[in-house]
Amino acid sequence: MTPQEQRNELLAKKMIKSLNRRNMEAFYCPTAKQAVQKISELIEDGNSVTWGGSMSVLDLGLPDHLRNRGTLEVLDRDLAETPEEKKEMYLKAFTADVYLTSANAISEDGVIVNIDGNGNRVAAISWGPKKVIFIIGLNKVVQTAEAALARARSIAAPINAQRFDLHTPCSTDGTCHNCNSPESICSYIHFLRNSRSKGRHVVVLVGENLGY
Repeated sequence: MTPQEQRNELLAKKMIKSLNRRNMEAFYCPTAKQAVQKISELIEDGNSVTWGGSMSVLDLGLPDHLRNRGTLEVLDRDLAETPEEKKEMYLKAFTADVYLTSANAISEDGVIVNIDGNGNRVAAISWGPKKVIFIIGLNKVVQTAEAALARARSIAAPINAQRFDLHTPCSTDGTCHNCNSPESICSYIHFLRNSRSKGRHVVVLVGENLGY
């Protein structure tokens, strides 16, 4: 085991204890391949499953993996052909058995931070789907909740604003301006510090870089 792998194991072990104290189930997978296997194990045959606009989900190839499994109802908003169909898919997410997402950042003591432009992702995290599975690469771990918010706004937001071709100051120069732009990707800021329903929020920590 390399020093990096050893550090990841120790950090993940500490974080799992913190997440458990926050009423969340948590696992550590050293590799992306192991993460896909663990996530698949957490989703039962017959479940309906969907996801937010998560690069981590795409990085792992989960959409194709879940479709190829053949025993799930996969709700993929990217297959919607019209804005009306996409909106309907957003609404169906709230009745899904499983909602997959990631995080813009997570503190070492288990506070999960996400920012959102439309609010559908953070809304589903808070309420609706029976189970929410977070897939979080250790590249998104910071020391405190305050540092997690800073990471979300200064690193994730500018990159995602560029990814979605938004007209915001951060998409122009790559830095947060604390703007009130009509297309602000930071319209909704969400802190998950405790899960009210035991077993609803599950965190899969991955020892590889995922997402932004």
